[in-house]
Amino acid sequence: MAKAAGDSCNVSKLTMSPHVGTHADAPYHYDDAGDTMETADLELYVGRARVICIQRQGRLITADALRGHDLAGVTRLLVRTDSYLDHTRFDPEFFAFEPTAVDYMAGLGIQLVGVDTPSVDPADSRDLPAHERFRVHNIRILETLRLQNVDCGDYELIALPLRLQGSDASPVRAVLRTLC
Repeated sequence: MAKAAGDSCNVSKLTMSPHVGTHADAPYHYDDAGDTMETADLELYVGRARVICIQRQGRLITADALRGHDLAGVTRLLVRTDSYLDHTRFDPEFFAFEPTAVDYMAGLGIQLVGVDTPSVDPADSRDLPAHERFRVHNIRILETLRLQNVDCGDYELIALPLRLQGSDASPVRAVLRTLC
């Protein structure tokens, strides 16, 4: 509908993958028996989050790279790699997680992990070992965050997924607010 065509109002239409831009993966994305997006616990997507910077560590984010950061008491972790800055073209050379890094985060009690890359696994991965470890530990994933202008530290995260019935993911508008 368009006012210019004589309609009473303008009405847009969206057709897209739920993995477009910054998005939350639902467990169903990598597990046929996993929860779909409408069952997401919204409490995980709102609250205190720590942003850490991991750069020039190789293409895989390792448990050792994470050990270099104070993650005590962190339940929401956002990882800034600066390895995927040009969002106008797909570059498969982005950083991803080594499965043992996911095990390490789970051992710390982290419940949600966000990253500034399109995936927690390498672009050429077919078996998605990091996704599998996130599934095993019931840790939620945010991908393609825009963190390049964010200093490392603690923030309030607001990244609510849409209640998309039966969906394996949802776009989110991720916002970080400075803590008072």
